[in-house]
Amino acid sequence: MSSSARAIGSSRPGGLVVISGPSGAGKTTICNALLERLPRAMWSVSATTRAKRSGEVDGETYRFVSTETFEAMRARDEFLETAEYVGHLYGTPAEPVRRAVADGRYVILEIEVQGGMQVMRKMPDAIRIFVLPPTRATLEARLSGRATESAEQLARRLAEADGEIATARDSGCYGFFVTNDVLEDTVSEVLSIIEKETQAI
Repeated sequence: MSSSARAIGSSRPGGLVVISGPSGAGKTTICNALLERLPRAMWSVSATTRAKRSGEVDGETYRFVSTETFEAMRARDEFLETAEYVGHLYGTPAEPVRRAVADGRYVILEIEVQGGMQVMRKMPDAIRIFVLPPTRATLEARLSGRATESAEQLARRLAEADGEIATARDSGCYGFFVTNDVLEDTVSEVLSIIEKETQAI
């Protein structure tokens, strides 16, 4: 365990930690490491209108709701952010996050840039970190190494990554940009950021 992980004690206040970055940057792996190393850390559980898949657990994987319920929640301003993906609605319920943070927990939210910008408006004290690949060539190698996409799909993902990075830089949403070259070093850097920002709150 890194010194940063040991330094963050459970007596400190918790916080919402937003992790964003292009596909292939390694943000999910970083989030999983944070869940292991931060005391009392937890995933933020999103609500979604899509159907539950085999092996998924309502309230743990997602909170599965009808479109009518989702829209009613949105009308009551109950989400930190919402998005639509392939015809389904997704959103981060605000109250469970705020309650967990008030209880001294670290809530990990892996989200795209547009969602991060919405969260910034609702919870400006959230620690917002954007994960970058070392180089564009590295990102291309990581994506192509998955061997799940055609050349055309790969080109589209790279173009999307370029757009996400530009938007993240221009938006002013992210207080920290972390380059994920060596994973262990990256995780240590993120833990150090969280420690310093938590002390500042």
